[in-house]
Amino acid sequence: MPEFYEFFAGGGMARLGLGESWTCTFANDIDVKKAASYRFRFGSDHLLIRDVAMLSSADLPGHATLAWASFPCQDLSLAVNGKGLNGNRSGAFWPFWSLMRELKKEGRAPKVIVLENVCGAITSNRGRDFAELARAMVGMDYYFGAMVIDAVHFVPQSRPRLFVVAAASDIEIPEGLTRGDPDAIWHPRNLVEAKFRLSKEAQDRWIWWNLPSPTQRRTAFSDLIEEQPYGVKWNSQEDTQALLLMMSPLNREKVRSAQKERTLRVGTLYKRTRDGRCRAEVRFDDVAGCLRTPSGGSSRQTIIVVRGQSVRTRLLSPREAGRLMGLPEDYPLPQSYNEAYRLAGDGLVVPAVSHLASGLLTPIAGATILRRKNVAA
Repeated sequence: MPEFYEFFAGGGMARLGLGESWTCTFANDIDVKKAASYRFRFGSDHLLIRDVAMLSSADLPGHATLAWASFPCQDLSLAVNGKGLNGNRSGAFWPFWSLMRELKKEGRAPKVIVLENVCGAITSNRGRDFAELARAMVGMDYYFGAMVIDAVHFVPQSRPRLFVVAAASDIEIPEGLTRGDPDAIWHPRNLVEAKFRLSKEAQDRWIWWNLPSPTQRRTAFSDLIEEQPYGVKWNSQEDTQALLLMMSPLNREKVRSAQKERTLRVGTLYKRTRDGRCRAEVRFDDVAGCLRTPSGGSSRQTIIVVRGQSVRTRLLSPREAGRLMGLPEDYPLPQSYNEAYRLAGDGLVVPAVSHLASGLLTPIAGATILRRKNVAA
């Protein structure tokens, strides 16, 4: 059974996605509250709550096949004027990479390294951050490729994320895991363009991973909604009416159309600032918007439930947020609404990780080692 390290582990969603065919021998996060959920679900014998910059290779047991790192995204997000990999948060990538370099010198480098982040990492700082990630891979003698996996293929949530998968140069990648050209499902245009802006050395190390196409999703957003939610309350009619009055004519018409159908319709609602005014914008496509951390009102999704003339609204419940991330029903969410929502909003969509694992990571883990190299990192 292959072993892995889970960095920036949060609530352990990478571990959940990798499943029981993988063994986690080390997990790390700096967030005590997220670690509490991790500990409750998985135990704490292998969990170290510490800044990644304070770790050393001595903290990492054995010789793991995989190192997973969902490093902080704040400085790479398109929503902020981030500093990219030089920022205080996303810059945590570098101490993680220093650990990988230490393992390399000790002959313990993982066969596979997975980096996960927001899609803004592709274009942040005019592509320089993506080029820095590529340069790091090349410097460690890894071949690598990237994919954008949208959670909407697996759960009713629009949540595209960047996954960079690197494989050590001394393994024989099994047949069928690579392809000669990009796949439109996993390789959008901006990622393809970013690849061809890399240095020649990095492009020579690039792999177009051949991840299988997803099966058709069977779950709609309305299937995940609790009639009697825990952790939130339904808004008063006055509060619901205030939200309706915040809508533009176009969005009000969406609600009226849903009322005319006289069937249960469940939508999501966000508050946005448009032309200096706070607006409520609604969607009824049975897909939730991307979950984010609860740093402000605009980042919290409100659900709107329409049945004939009846219109009810409330915040998304913690368990509903967990379901949108593919968490099992018995997963221990924090009691605090904000902490539960933050755990989900900062996390990984479990079925997306499972698809990556079954289609790519597990087959690579079983790959044959061709030769041992002593390449300076």
